[in-house]
Formats: sequence, structure tokens, C-alpha cells
Amino acid sequence: MFPKNHRLHNSKEFSSVIRFKCAESSNFLQIFAKPNDLLYSRLGLIVAGKVERLAVKRNLAKRILRIVFSEQQKDFAGLDVVVRLRCRITRGDSSRMKEEYKALLIKLHKCCG
Repeated sequence: MFPKNHRLHNSKEFSSVIRFKCAESSNFLQIFAKPNDLLYSRLGLIVAGKVERLAVKRNLAKRILRIVFSEQQKDFAGLDVVVRLRCRITRGDSSRMKEEYKALLIKLHKCCG
């Protein structure tokens, strides 16, 4: 399970990460990051209804992203991360999205320190 203190909750937290201007993009994802003063990283997800109409598919995308984030979380301690889905996904795209996510996180870690 993903603990509540490892999540970004309100728009103030999301916008502070996005305004920090440390971002990377790919076909599926746009990821923003900002250093925090905590011993762990926190995740915020943006999966808009315009991008993915069905709630089932939005929830699938969020589940995949949370799983990959929790696997990588210890490597990126001290970062607040906001992930925005840019296009629709299918079940076949999930493995490609995971690889893009991991690659983007590595790039962002270099950008944010």
C-alpha cells in the first residue's frame, strides 16, 4: 500500500513542484520534480479525464505509476514528483510507459540534484 504521507495532496503542493521548472517529457508522460526536506519522496499524479475518458483506465494508469514509483522510491529520496499522463494508454503500452517513467526519473534526479 502507498502511505498517505508519501503523496502530494493539495493544489499548493502540486503547483510548487510544477513551478520549480525541473521537468522531463516523453510520449506518455510529463514529469516534474522538486527537492524536499524529507527523508522520503512524495508522488502526485495528474490523469485528466480529457486524456483518458474511462475511470477504469485512469485508475489503471495511476496504479501502474504508483507501483513503479514505489519500486524506485528509495533511489530518489528527498524529491517531490508530479507525473502527468499525456496520452491514452492500453494494456500493451503499460510496459513501455514503465520504462519511460524510469528513464525520466533518472534524468530528473540529475536536474534536481
